[in-house]
Amino acid sequence: MDADAYPQELLADEEPKYLRRQKPLEIKRRKFGRKAWKTYLRVTFGVGVGIAGACVAYAFEHFLLASQQMALVHPEQVELAGNHYVTRANVLAIFKGDHGRSVLRIPLNERRQQIRAIPWVSESIVRRALPNKIEVEITERSPIAFLRQGSDLALVDIHGVILERPLKANFHFPVVTGIHEDMTSEERERRMQLFAGFSQQVELTRADAMEQVSEVDLSDASDLRATISGLNGDNVFGGGSSNQLSDGASHQSGAQTDSPVLVHFGDNDFETKYRTLLDGIGQWRAKTGRVESVDLRFNGEAIVNPDSPVISQPAPRTVAAARPAPKPATVAARKPTKPVHRAQKNSKKTKKKSHSGN
Repeated sequence: MDADAYPQELLADEEPKYLRRQKPLEIKRRKFGRKAWKTYLRVTFGVGVGIAGACVAYAFEHFLLASQQMALVHPEQVELAGNHYVTRANVLAIFKGDHGRSVLRIPLNERRQQIRAIPWVSESIVRRALPNKIEVEITERSPIAFLRQGSDLALVDIHGVILERPLKANFHFPVVTGIHEDMTSEERERRMQLFAGFSQQVELTRADAMEQVSEVDLSDASDLRATISGLNGDNVFGGGSSNQLSDGASHQSGAQTDSPVLVHFGDNDFETKYRTLLDGIGQWRAKTGRVESVDLRFNGEAIVNPDSPVISQPAPRTVAAARPAPKPATVAARKPTKPVHRAQKNSKKTKKKSHSGN
């Protein structure tokens, strides 16, 4: 279509009302001034200081972590204290993998746990001694008894930890049985706590009581069985001495001086039961002639020779008579005087027969 056909007013509106004159702008470049040079110098100095610091840090880190001055090279650099039965070789074997390594790279917590894994070690402290030493301080376990394992004897502490016997050591303990390596650590500890309580309580009665205990059986956690030697009238409290008996009884008591006695103590009140044993053993020997075992698990009752043809009597005043022992559950129900009368009647009959034979 022809442009002339449109009104001039519409064409005038489409044109821009204001037209600016386009002119190129000139940019003036300034020369370096003092302020610009100072900025560049600061930046350059900062970069230089940063590079120098990084180099120093790298050299210092290399000195601490890789230099021979900080490395664990000689065994003498491991200082050991507190050991008596733990050998130095066992401890040095733990640090064998750290040979040539900086002491700062040695994992102290891991080495501490490895040292505590040694059976004889109870506690351990491992620390660094700069520039190149490791200090180890250990606390050893204290055994309280020998442990019979087949034909071998080991040691055991109050927590039930089984310890190997040192080659050069002198221990004087009773022997315990009934604890094995296949038991849980909690079960072993429970039984050794029972033994420790027994030892403590009987020594409250007699200071040298454990000297006479040769063996303690912990197979049954509810019945501690102790084998005790030297229980005769001359060295027990409350028991009549051999001089107070007849000549035959005195001779027989002397023959039984070293005869061991197996005593059932149960699992509590060891002090009272041990005192009952000391008070009654003299009378029991005088009447029965031989005491091989005593069961003290029942309150107020002492069953003398429970596996032999004897009877139990309330301890310590009554004496075992010569007839089969009743079951422990029926001991308290029986009167202690009847067996004694039967024994006396039997003795009278034997006397009559002997007189008639004469």
